[in-house]
Amino acid sequence: MCAVVCKSCHLVQLNYDVPPAELFSDYAYFSSYSDSWGKHAKDYCNMAIDRFELNSKNLVVELGSNDGYLLKNLVAEDIPVLGIDPSDTVAAAAEKVGVPTLVEFFGKALAEKMAAEGKQADLVIGNNVLAQVPDINDFVGGIKLLLKPEGNVTMEFPHLLALMDMVAFDTIYHEHFFYLSLIAVENIFSRNGLRIYDSLMLPTHGGSLRIFACHEDRGDLVDRSGLLAMREKEKAAGLFDSHIYKQFIEKVRLCGESMKSFLTKAKAEGKVVAAYGAAAKGNTLLNYIKTTVEDVIMVADRNPHKQKKLLPGSHIPVVSPEELKEAAPDYVLILPWNLKDEVMAQLPEVWQWGGRFVTPVPLVKII
Repeated sequence: MCAVVCKSCHLVQLNYDVPPAELFSDYAYFSSYSDSWGKHAKDYCNMAIDRFELNSKNLVVELGSNDGYLLKNLVAEDIPVLGIDPSDTVAAAAEKVGVPTLVEFFGKALAEKMAAEGKQADLVIGNNVLAQVPDINDFVGGIKLLLKPEGNVTMEFPHLLALMDMVAFDTIYHEHFFYLSLIAVENIFSRNGLRIYDSLMLPTHGGSLRIFACHEDRGDLVDRSGLLAMREKEKAAGLFDSHIYKQFIEKVRLCGESMKSFLTKAKAEGKVVAAYGAAAKGNTLLNYIKTTVEDVIMVADRNPHKQKKLLPGSHIPVVSPEELKEAAPDYVLILPWNLKDEVMAQLPEVWQWGGRFVTPVPLVKII
């Protein structure tokens, strides 16, 4: 599997697709286990209610709604919602918190059916889902059909520019089919009759982009300054030049060498290394440098759906945070490095036993 870039439309994507049913049928990621992500969702809902003047007469549809972590905030304000997610495990959790959820893969066929039933949306939300659909044109084309004439779309996705700046190559894995820039997403939306009119940089996932879009023929929404600035920023960064992608390859190599050097030194000194957060990105990192349980003894995670399993490839056991505390390792490697502040706040005991936290990208940093 490789990540490749199109010289024409500048879309970065994988050259091999795992069937979506294999990825999402028994999905183990539950958004509600991240406190900071929950706050991010609540802040988003407050913004959306104000900006789009949402009320009980509107319908908000979230694509990739997971366990209802976001829509539950709108339910609390008596705003009608509908979640759509292909995983029955997370959908069941969403229903328990009052979020009605369709267990379906979203695309044109489902959107046509919903529109025929009078279920078009005033607001369509998609947070960290646009990169995870193999047929991105079918997905965006479905949004076009689902959206009311005066409706709005917001999408959030890890920004390619931030990925390259942070050397966040560990976010490249099978579940992410695409690595998105504004220019690539504008091309896809335009091809499907939608227009992006604003964008906003976010700190989430190491650097994300939130876009605002509408039907292409809406004349009341002009391009905002945030959109114009991001277009210029991507151009200035060289995202349209193949040279920058070659430079990224070398940065990845240096990051891997930094991690291997840290683990080798720790082992030589008799230090014990454990990890925290059985995040998908962690597997890319650990397998890239051929890590085994001899290098990292365990990885702790709050999500019970991940515990008592092994990380793919490295076979490192996934345990509860309590088991990590009992082991009292010398180093705790934070695999979801974008949540390092949250992780450190959850594990104050590490400081008490004299342990240190470690983040892996862009180079190893011992905190």
